[in-house]
Amino acid sequence: MKSDRQLAGLLLLAAVTLALLILSGCAAEKQVAKAGVPESSRMTTQELRGRYLAIITGCNDCHTRGFSQSEATLPESDWLTGDSVGWQGPWGTTYAINLRLLMQGISEEAWVKVSRVLRSRPPMPWWALRELTELDLRAIYRFVRGLGPKGEATPAALPPNQIPKTPYILFVPQLPK
Repeated sequence: MKSDRQLAGLLLLAAVTLALLILSGCAAEKQVAKAGVPESSRMTTQELRGRYLAIITGCNDCHTRGFSQSEATLPESDWLTGDSVGWQGPWGTTYAINLRLLMQGISEEAWVKVSRVLRSRPPMPWWALRELTELDLRAIYRFVRGLGPKGEATPAALPPNQIPKTPYILFVPQLPK
């Protein structure tokens, strides 16, 4: 009988301890959210996958002003807002668009469809975008859309032989002398 009371007491103690741990974990989670912990710690698994893909596929290299120069240290809140520095070559001048505004304006289904048929001007590697799986494209969409709208639209592409009014990178191979 004494052992039954001891067992019951231990079970009660374990239940109370577990409840306190759960409650303290919830409180800690709220504190983390208030403390400004990086957004990535609050993302869904699919958004985290999209974040990972955006990083390894180099989306930020062109679509985030100053990303490469900062050695990838720009805050995530500034990612994928486009760049007004143009890329000029025989095709004209192109600009890396603001993906955050783009994703706010189209549905996930439209993004997947556009990604399958996109054929854009250099330096955008549209062929690589086409190789991503549907799940990868959806993950990227959810990550970028989850960042929310920010920034301005980038300049429109210019035809060949038109000089841009923005800074630009001449993207033409040169023959050695």
